[in-house]
Amino acid sequence: MPLIWIAAISLHVLAAIVWIGGMVFLSLVLAPVVRKGSAIPEYVMLFRSSALRFRLVVWGAMSVLLVTGPFLLAQRNIPFTNPAAWPQVVAVKLGLVAGLFLFTFSHDLLLGPKVGQIMAIPEAKRTAREQALVGSASWLPRLSLLIALAIIVAAAILSRS
Repeated sequence: MPLIWIAAISLHVLAAIVWIGGMVFLSLVLAPVVRKGSAIPEYVMLFRSSALRFRLVVWGAMSVLLVTGPFLLAQRNIPFTNPAAWPQVVAVKLGLVAGLFLFTFSHDLLLGPKVGQIMAIPEAKRTAREQALVGSASWLPRLSLLIALAIIVAAAILSRS
């Protein structure tokens, strides 16, 4: 096995581990601490600071995945630019990846900043739409985590085929 292929696989897996591992940590460790009604402001600031820092890490991981993924497909003689020739598991995995990328961009560039603006408004002065947006904001990261876990399953199946 050529060294470049081993390096590409290693970088691809490492980028996925960093991204998904960070999602698990934020979702299952930090977010529950902040969601408690008795969360102190320092916990909220820790979560926000961690999430903003993690955003940079995620975008770096996404960049690595976007470079290594097509290379790894080419190494398996799967044409990235011809979806009709993809095995079903590749189509499923790349569909999930596209959804995860879309959700990540939506969260980071649209929903996150909007919720941040709304949180600066006293709760009593928020519109019903703003309240609903804040209340539903936690579901996008949860759904993203579920998609990421499905990607791991698809990757495991792909590695065995």
